[in-house]
Amino acid sequence: MRYENIKSWILTILVMVSALLTWNLWTYQPNYETMENSKIVEEVTVSEKQEVQKIVRPDRILFHVKGEHFGTNNTNELEKVIKELSGWAFYDVKNVTDKVGNIEELSHGSGNAEIIFPGEVPIELYRSVLTMEGKKLPSFNFNRIIINVEDSEKENGIVYFVSTENQQVHISHISAANLSEFNRDFYKSATRFPEFFAYKTSEKHTLFLPEDTTEMMTYKYVPVNLISEEFKAALFSDPSFVQKSLISSGEEYTNGSSKMTVNYNSNMLSYVNPTADDDFIDNSYDLVKRSIDFVNEHGGWSDPYRFVSKSEYSRSVTFRLYSIEGYPVFNDNGLSEIKEVWGRDTINKYVRPNISLELPITTEMQKVSRPSGHAALEFLQKQKNFKPELLEEMVLGYRMERDSDLKKLILLEPTWFYRYDKAWGQITMDDLGGLQHGLE
Repeated sequence: MRYENIKSWILTILVMVSALLTWNLWTYQPNYETMENSKIVEEVTVSEKQEVQKIVRPDRILFHVKGEHFGTNNTNELEKVIKELSGWAFYDVKNVTDKVGNIEELSHGSGNAEIIFPGEVPIELYRSVLTMEGKKLPSFNFNRIIINVEDSEKENGIVYFVSTENQQVHISHISAANLSEFNRDFYKSATRFPEFFAYKTSEKHTLFLPEDTTEMMTYKYVPVNLISEEFKAALFSDPSFVQKSLISSGEEYTNGSSKMTVNYNSNMLSYVNPTADDDFIDNSYDLVKRSIDFVNEHGGWSDPYRFVSKSEYSRSVTFRLYSIEGYPVFNDNGLSEIKEVWGRDTINKYVRPNISLELPITTEMQKVSRPSGHAALEFLQKQKNFKPELLEEMVLGYRMERDSDLKKLILLEPTWFYRYDKAWGQITMDDLGGLQHGLE
C-alpha cells in the first residue's frame, strides 16, 4: 500500500511539472531587440542620389534683345532661371509645328529668351521639374525653351518647347504675372551678361559665339579612387557568387555571365551583361528615366554629371561631367562621361570613370583668357575642305588629362571644342591649331 502511494505522488509531481513547462512554453516571449530595416538589407551607395533637375539641366541661356545677343552658361544663373520656371503653370500645350514657318526665326527672334539644353529632353521626364497642366499632355522631346517676352498676348504669356533635332514646336501658355516677373528678373538685365554674335551655318542652324575673350580657371585635382567592391555589390544581383581576379591592367569581377572590369591605367570601370535582350527600340522617356534611376540606385553621381545625349535606336544614354562654373568637360578616353546601353529589362553595358575629383589643389588654380568666338571660328574656316553646314556646335569647355609633370594629378585645361560632322574636336592653344577629332 505504501508503494502505491509513492507512485501516485511521483505521478502527480510529473504531471504538475509537465503542466508548468507547457505553460511556460505557451507564454514565453523572447526579449529580442527590434531590427531596423537597414540591418536586413544594406543599400549600397557610392555617392549621393540626385533629382532629375540636377541631372537634366540647360547649359546656356541666350537673351535676344533688339538685334543683339547676350548669354551665360553660369550654373548659378541657370539654376535661378529654372527655379523661377518651376513655379509656373504651363497650360494649353499643343503641337504647332505646321503653323511655324521658320524655327530659327522663332527661336532667335528679338524679344526672346532661349534656354538651351545639350540633349533632347522627353517632356514626360521634365514634368518633375515644370508644372504641366492638362490630363492629355502630348508626348514630345525638346532641347530649347523659348520664352517670348515682348510679343506675348496681353492676357497670358507664350512659351515654346522646340526640338531642333526633330524640327518640332509645341506652344504653351503661362500667366501674364509670371511673364512680367521673368521680364523684370532676367530679360531687362540681360546686358549684364557677355555678348554673343550669330554665325549661320545653314538655313536651319545658327551658332552663337562669345564676342570677346573669356576668362576661365585652370584646375588640378588629386583623384580619389572609387571602391570597386561597392560597384560589385551594386551591379551584380548576387555578389556572393562573384569571383574576383587580378589582371595586368587592374581587376576583373564575374559571375559566369556578367563581367565588371576596373582598369587602373585608364581609371575606367566597365560592366557588361551580354545576356540582356537587345532586340527592341526603347522610347525616349523610359530610356532616360531608367538610365538616371540606374545610377541613382547605387549613388553613382560621384561628380557633377549632366544628361547630354540619347539614342533610342541604340538604347544608349550619355552623361557628361561639367565644371563648377557650368562648362562641359571632355576627355579622349571617356574619363569625363558615364555611358549606359540598355537591354529590354536590364542594363547591357555600363562604362564610367572609377575616380572622382573631390580634392582640388587650390594653390594650382590659375585664371587664364581664352580667345573670342571670332578667333576660334576664323581658324576653322581656314581649314582645307571646311564646310559650314557640317559645323554643329562650338563651345568653350575643359580638356581633362593627366598632368604632364605629376601623372597622378588630373588637369582641367580651358579649350575651344567643336562638333563637326558628328565628331567632337578641339582647338589647342599652342597656335590655335592641331585639329583633333575622335573625342566621342
